[in-house]
Amino acid sequence: MALPDTSFLLFVFQLCAFSWQAWTLVDLRMEDTVEVYTYESAEIPCLYSFTENPSMVMVQWFVRGPGGNRVRISYSDLTMQKVDVNTSYSDRISVRSNSDGEILTVQDIKLSDEREFFCQVSGLAAGNGEGKTLLKVFDAPENPVIEGVLSGVYVSSDSPSKIASCETRDGFPKPNITWYRDHTPLYPAIGLVNVVTLVTREYSGLYTVQSDLHYKVTKEDKDAHFSCEVSYFVPGAVKTSKSTGINITVFYPTTSVELQRESPEGLVKEGDTVEIRCQGDGNPPATITFNREQSDVELASDQGVLILKEVSRADSGTYECHALNMDAPDHEDVGESIKLTVHYLDPAAVVPKDSEIMLRGESLTATCNALSSLETSTVWFKDGVEVERGHVLQLHDATFDTAGQYDCEVTVPLLPGLQTSGLVHIIVQGGPQMKDAERDIELTEKVGGWVNLTCEVRGHPKPTITWSISGSQSWLEVVKRETEDLVYSVVTLKVSTDTLAVCNSTNDFGFETKTYNIRSIPFSQTPTARKTSVDNSGVIIVVIIVSILLLAILGSVFYFLYKKGKLPCGRSGKQEITKEKTNKDDIVVEMKANKTEESVLLKGINGDKKPPNDQSTALSS
Repeated sequence: MALPDTSFLLFVFQLCAFSWQAWTLVDLRMEDTVEVYTYESAEIPCLYSFTENPSMVMVQWFVRGPGGNRVRISYSDLTMQKVDVNTSYSDRISVRSNSDGEILTVQDIKLSDEREFFCQVSGLAAGNGEGKTLLKVFDAPENPVIEGVLSGVYVSSDSPSKIASCETRDGFPKPNITWYRDHTPLYPAIGLVNVVTLVTREYSGLYTVQSDLHYKVTKEDKDAHFSCEVSYFVPGAVKTSKSTGINITVFYPTTSVELQRESPEGLVKEGDTVEIRCQGDGNPPATITFNREQSDVELASDQGVLILKEVSRADSGTYECHALNMDAPDHEDVGESIKLTVHYLDPAAVVPKDSEIMLRGESLTATCNALSSLETSTVWFKDGVEVERGHVLQLHDATFDTAGQYDCEVTVPLLPGLQTSGLVHIIVQGGPQMKDAERDIELTEKVGGWVNLTCEVRGHPKPTITWSISGSQSWLEVVKRETEDLVYSVVTLKVSTDTLAVCNSTNDFGFETKTYNIRSIPFSQTPTARKTSVDNSGVIIVVIIVSILLLAILGSVFYFLYKKGKLPCGRSGKQEITKEKTNKDDIVVEMKANKTEESVLLKGINGDKKPPNDQSTALSS
């Protein structure tokens, strides 16, 4: 069975009623507003109750259409529930009934759904009523995007300049933008702050808001951060979204400069490289120039840095830097000055200079001075050992040990890098001086035994040593060592009889002797305690070494002559052995056996043999 047309039923319902105004509905409740995000679902309740039970209830839903007209979107009664066709809600709404009334559900909310929804309830004779709810739709905007003026802003006394812009897109309802300097909000102020806002309604119905901040910048704004904040409505609340902070480039003139020496740290000495930096407080940086005080000559510099290489005391003085403000009124010049002191230490002057000759027993005063811009300290050294502090060196009662090189070192305690040095060579002259205090030494030795006789003499000019030996004739000098003021000689002697050996030392200032009295003891006797200058075992070793050396030399000579064909061995004809000329500067090595033995001279001073019958032989050094 087909249902009757709803329009016909409505007509019948209205004819049966006495009048619309006469009906009374006890209670009909609807919310004033329902808030929802786009693309979500919204539920609009319509709750009602009657004073008496109605025989029939009819509920209709309407929306406010274009021009203010109502458009029905749904109808229901006790027997049916129907959604009107050919409306924008035909496929997006549904109605759910319960004991308290009905709930209209709207799905896939759009911006166009923000409108009034009406609920009409009729209970015939039991009464009727109507209520409405405003559906509010929200769409959160995108996060704000801020952008500063890339070209920078000049400080001036004119009107505010645009420094940044902020934009937020696709919001509903229209969002608002607030500007901040650091954490302080900025509000429009004549001559200081001006905000220009542009609102655009997109085709989608969403809003895009752009705000430009015009601000009168000062020098203090160079370190400030500007940001914008977007505030927008959401269901049941207000939310905000803040942009990142930006720092704008502020251009301002230079009002002061800072001049400082960057290197070296501390005091400056000659030879240092000095760097002086001049920096202004303006932006962009002003052109920096350098000059010396009371001089118009511009010094070469690079980006506000003056470099003085290997400075000397002549570089001491006052240096000035100037910052020229090209953008400032009248090109105002700002300057500063700094004083540079270059410390110095001249080479040390030593008196006496180079070298000085003293006689033994004399005294000497030497000085070492160096001119300096700071207080100096002087230390004297001899052979690396400190001998005196202060610029004066006192030498008293000179001895041969006093002789040598004295170095003075001059330093500047406040500036360790400054130091100089000088020296003086002291020569002590005097007659020969034996090292041993004992001048007459008595020795006893078996016949055939060997003894070592030593003689060490100091003096300047260097002494000459001569050995005078009477008695035993077999002896040789095995050691000879000389320095600038010392001669050391060792003679090895084979005792054959009582012997007297004298060491004679002489120079231009005198002479001195040392005597060895050697008493020989036959083999049958045991030698008594005696003084020896060298252990007899040492004598034997020396004799063995010398003998081996002599044999080696003789063998080499014979082999050389044999190779040259000058020996008759195994050859025809008579060969003659020639004698090579000797050097008069060679060391004498002479060995004597006794009166009847023939002396063997390996190398003579003048190439001569000593007569074998000499009872006393002298060896000089």
